[in-house]
Amino acid sequence: MTRREAIRTMATAALGGAAALSMSTHAEAAPTGHRPNIIWIMADDLGYGDLGCYGQETILTPRIDEMAAEGLRYTDAYSGSTVCAPSRCCLMTGRDTGHAYVRGNARIPLPPERRTVAEYLKEIGYTTGIVGKWGLGEPDTYGVPNRHGFDYWFGYLNQGRAHNYYIDYVWENEEKYPLPGNEGDGRETYSHNVIMDKGLQFIRDNAEGPFFAYFAVTLPHANNELGNETGNGMEVPDYGIYDDRDWPDPQKGHAAMISLLDRDVGRILDLLAELEIDEDTLVFFTSDNGPHREGGADPAFFNSWGPLRGYKRDLYEGGIRVPMIARWPGRIRAGTECSYPWAFWDFLPTVAELTGFDCPANIQGVSIAPTLSGAPGPEREFLYWEFQHNVFKQAARIGNYKAVRNGIGSGVELYDLAHDIGETTDIASTEPELVERAEYIFENWRVDSPEFPVRDPALEQ
Repeated sequence: MTRREAIRTMATAALGGAAALSMSTHAEAAPTGHRPNIIWIMADDLGYGDLGCYGQETILTPRIDEMAAEGLRYTDAYSGSTVCAPSRCCLMTGRDTGHAYVRGNARIPLPPERRTVAEYLKEIGYTTGIVGKWGLGEPDTYGVPNRHGFDYWFGYLNQGRAHNYYIDYVWENEEKYPLPGNEGDGRETYSHNVIMDKGLQFIRDNAEGPFFAYFAVTLPHANNELGNETGNGMEVPDYGIYDDRDWPDPQKGHAAMISLLDRDVGRILDLLAELEIDEDTLVFFTSDNGPHREGGADPAFFNSWGPLRGYKRDLYEGGIRVPMIARWPGRIRAGTECSYPWAFWDFLPTVAELTGFDCPANIQGVSIAPTLSGAPGPEREFLYWEFQHNVFKQAARIGNYKAVRNGIGSGVELYDLAHDIGETTDIASTEPELVERAEYIFENWRVDSPEFPVRDPALEQ
C-alpha cells in the first residue's frame, strides 16, 4: 500500500467511514465527441460581494450580472488559495495547496513534471492562449507559459510587475513587448486594455476551435508600491461614472476597476455572439482570491466580502470563497444556482471529462461537470487549504462545516456554514468529533514541500 493509499484509508476511517477522499481517476471522454471551446476569466482580488449578482448594491456590474442570469451561479465555489500564485498553480495543475508545487507568492517556477490543463488540451488538438498574469515562472525558466502548454502568451510573468498598470513592457510569448509612452514616468498605455485586446484577438484568430483562452486579468488588484507612496494605488485611467461620487479616491478607483472589468467581460461575450460560437463555448468567470486591503482600498467600504468573514491572506471564507459563474448557452440552463462546494483544483478534471483527455490520477480535483447540467456533484469528504503568512494556516471544509487553524500550536476553530456563513460563532467546544476529524486532516492530508517548508515563528521563540 502506498503512502497516499494509507492516508486515504486512515482518513476515511477517521472521518466516520463516509465517502472517500477527493481523489480523481480517469475521466470519461466527452460523450458526443464535440469538444467545446473553454474560456476561463479570472479577476484579481475581486471579493465575493463585489458583483451585483452576489449582492453588491453600489458598484455597477451589469454584464457580469447578465452572464449569471444567462447561466449558472455557484454560491460555494472556492479559489485555490488566498493569494495569487498558489491559487493559479492549483487551477493549472489540479492539486490543492497541500500538494501543489507553488504554495506562496515566492517566485518559484513550475517544473516540467507538473503538467497544466493547457498541456493536456494541446495534446488533443486545442489551441491554447493566456493573457494577463501568470505567476508561475520567471523569464528564461521552465515555468513560463509557452513551456507549459500555451501556444500564445501575453502579459506579466510575476505578480510584482503586475502591480504596475503603466509598466514599460510586458511579455508576448518569450519576447518583451514595449508599452508605448510608459518609459520612465510615462503613463500613456494602460496595460489592462492591451491585454484585453490581445485576448480578444486570440479568440478571433481561433474561432474555428477548439480553443482554450485563459483571461488572467489584473483588475481590481492594487499597485501596492504606488499606494505606499501616495495612499492611492487603485490605478485606473479615470473614475468614469464614479468621478463625482463623494468617496475617497481609492474607493472611486476600486469601483471604476470593477466596472471596467465588467465592460470587458461583456466584450468577450459579445465577440462570441458575433463569431456565432457562443453555443460552442463554455465560459467561467471567477476571482483568484478574496478582496484586498491594499493601495488604499477598504473592503468594508463596498462590503466587498459580502456576508463572509475575512479577506485576502485569510483562510476564513472571505479569503477563499469567490464568485463563480458558468455560461454555456444551450447546455447550461439560464438563471440557475448551485451550492455544491468546489475549488480551483477541480477545473482540470472537469475539463478532462468535457473534452476527453486522460485525467491524471495523482491530483486532488474531481470533475464537477455534472453540476453544469443541474445534476449533483460527486461525493467528496473535504476540501483543504494551507498558507504560510507569518504563521502556518490551515483550513478544511467538511460538508457544511469549516475548520480553521491559525498556527500549528493553535486550536482548531469550527464553524457551521449552513447557519453561520460569516463564521461568527466557534462551535469547536461542542463538536469534539468534528474537531478530531479536522485535526486528522491537518496532520495527515498534506505532503511536505522543500520549496515551502512549514514555519511557525510563534513556536520558534
